[in-house]
Amino acid sequence: MARREKLQKTNAMRELERAGISFTYREVEEGNLTRGLGLRMALEAGVDPQSSFKTLVTVAPSGAHVVCCVPVGEELDFKKAAAAAGEKSLSMLPTRELEGLTGYVRGGCSPVGMKRRFPTLIDETAQLFGTIGISGGRRGLSLRLAPDDLQAFCDATYADICREEAR
Repeated sequence: MARREKLQKTNAMRELERAGISFTYREVEEGNLTRGLGLRMALEAGVDPQSSFKTLVTVAPSGAHVVCCVPVGEELDFKKAAAAAGEKSLSMLPTRELEGLTGYVRGGCSPVGMKRRFPTLIDETAQLFGTIGISGGRRGLSLRLAPDDLQAFCDATYADICREEAR
């Protein structure tokens, strides 16, 4: 009988544990990682894709960064997010800058456990669910936790930040 490998914890998992926040996790093997992974993982797990959130890091003209969490099947509305963050405008952080700024790679970015905390917005639809999914801090790892626990831990703001056409 093969012995199951021990899960290598991520910064996100360690920080949630230290804070006493309950979560569950799910992994997908490295070979199955493709674009749209969050949506596929939600469907395979049998959860509503609207309850699984991707983490996008944006930048304002001032150089300030804002983290935005939106459902995996939705698109970020940059104007709404900028207004919610009190910024003139926001744009996506270039991918090449992501790991240096957050400690996470594209496809594995979590709002929890970044190198430092940034203002964080969570789409208001998260409040409709008992638990939501977020990246666990590496590609193929997702965590499920109560949205209010995530909001409190990140000192985040709930806001309507999704594009209307995508809904």
